[in-house]
Amino acid sequence: MLTLLPVTLTAAAAAAILNVWLMIRIGAIRRAENISVGDEDNENLIRRMRAQANFVESTPFVLILIAAIEISGRGEPWLAWVAGIYMLGRVAHAFGMDGGSLQMGRMIGTLTTMLALLGLAIVAVLISVGVM
Repeated sequence: MLTLLPVTLTAAAAAAILNVWLMIRIGAIRRAENISVGDEDNENLIRRMRAQANFVESTPFVLILIAAIEISGRGEPWLAWVAGIYMLGRVAHAFGMDGGSLQMGRMIGTLTTMLALLGLAIVAVLISVGVM
């Protein structure tokens, strides 16, 4: 029997869309600054590239943990909220990486990411040892 994983599917779709949005933001700087390859030490481009790289570094772990918890049947109803808050945190992080008046978003996104990863990891361990 095939198991439908609605939280995982929704989170993965959101992550894919968010990654495309991050790519578009990088492309906008590349076009504006006429930078085809590399970063040419352009701080704005570096910031946006790092925002995407940071997203790509963390999101696979979050998605794997969400899927594993959902498969275990122990993620209702809070798991969808964690996935949504994580994605919102990543949007805040991307805007925060631009600096300026939105730079606090970087801290919010970083904290959200760290808390989501740590919380999901703890739940996964508790499930694996039979506590949850």
